[in-house]
Amino acid sequence: MTMPTRVYIARLAGLTVFDPNGDQVGRVRDAVARLRGAANSPQVVGLVAEMPLRRRIFLSINRITSIDSEAVVLGSGTLNLRRFEKRPNELLVLEELLDRRVRIESTGGTGVVVDVAMESSRSGEWSLTRVAVREQTGRLTRRGQLHQLDWEMAPGLTGASEARGTANLLAVLEDMRPADLANALQELSDTRRNEVAAALDDARLADVLGELPEHDQVEILTALGRERAADVLEEMDPDDAADLLSELPLPERDVLLDLMQPDEADPVRQLLKYKPGTAGSVMTSEPVILPPDATVAEALARIREPQLSPAVAAQVFVVRAPMATPTGRYLGIVHFQRLLREPPAELLGAMVVNDLDPLQPGTPLPEITRRMAMYDLVAMPVVDTNNRLVGAVTVDDVLDQSLPRDWRDRTGDDDQSGGGTTPGQAPGAGPTGGPDG
Repeated sequence: MTMPTRVYIARLAGLTVFDPNGDQVGRVRDAVARLRGAANSPQVVGLVAEMPLRRRIFLSINRITSIDSEAVVLGSGTLNLRRFEKRPNELLVLEELLDRRVRIESTGGTGVVVDVAMESSRSGEWSLTRVAVREQTGRLTRRGQLHQLDWEMAPGLTGASEARGTANLLAVLEDMRPADLANALQELSDTRRNEVAAALDDARLADVLGELPEHDQVEILTALGRERAADVLEEMDPDDAADLLSELPLPERDVLLDLMQPDEADPVRQLLKYKPGTAGSVMTSEPVILPPDATVAEALARIREPQLSPAVAAQVFVVRAPMATPTGRYLGIVHFQRLLREPPAELLGAMVVNDLDPLQPGTPLPEITRRMAMYDLVAMPVVDTNNRLVGAVTVDDVLDQSLPRDWRDRTGDDDQSGGGTTPGQAPGAGPTGGPDG
């Protein structure tokens, strides 16, 4: 295999990392470079890979045997699984350089960094050598010219940065699942994290907030400003919005609820009334609900809706009108497996199952966990004293409440390690083409 010597780092983001046996280790999230003073370009010492369970580890560059447009492959040796922690003299290339403003000497104008290339020398050392910069035109309908600058011709890349855009960093992060994007945000500085969060659209940010620790949720929401914060809360599931608002001081909570649309705020207000640690406090107030005269075809169409989580889409709750919680009289459940076995025109009322007592809003979490485990359930109905459906507790709600409160917080790890080890023999390089012009 021919090994090019120049690699554009933004193109590595998201590539799968394999060990010598072909087993997946994780995915590339960034590159680590060691600063060497103003006279020398930074030395690339390795990559940061994200493993399952959101752990980021350091991969020394001398462990990498090949890089191409599909994957990164490691050579033999022991993999250090300790959590990566950047050292003071190190630089995370994508996190810290993308979207920086740079002066273009040849035109006298300015541009923003869209990619950075690392290159291997004859001695096998990798360093940052080229910077791809998109010229800013001031016109919304025209993309500026792309310039390829030598590292030394782009001064100021490693100093303190003024507030900058987020377009190119978001392009690197856009294909991540909400949980992975939340993990990436935790790696950013507070200022950069808030900039990136603010640049996400309301629905995407709502999904990401639900995957962050409570203190990060509060800080991001506060930085958005009240009007934008209310818009984002409207996009969140009511139970997630209620959990977030419960972390705020009561006056601020009331202001945000008043700014939300009434039909979005009302279910959140209801959830906030329940005692913590009960079915009412952890349930979703928007399960899949249909009347008994709905057909199997209608039910299958509802559970196919892409915004539904797997646990919510696993069953349909059948009730008398009205259909919004609190509903009319609760009749029972139809599981999706039963729906798949029945004719499309069959009515739900003919296949309802109601052999288990539903939960009450005050049912404590340990009792919910015991009953769901005993009967292998992914969701249970919650009804009030008048047998009206007020919500459903899903298995992911129970799991989230059963884990330690800080389980989403990456700063809680105690097995942190530094990034750099001095690279030895250079690996094979990868993609040779620069960013598209």
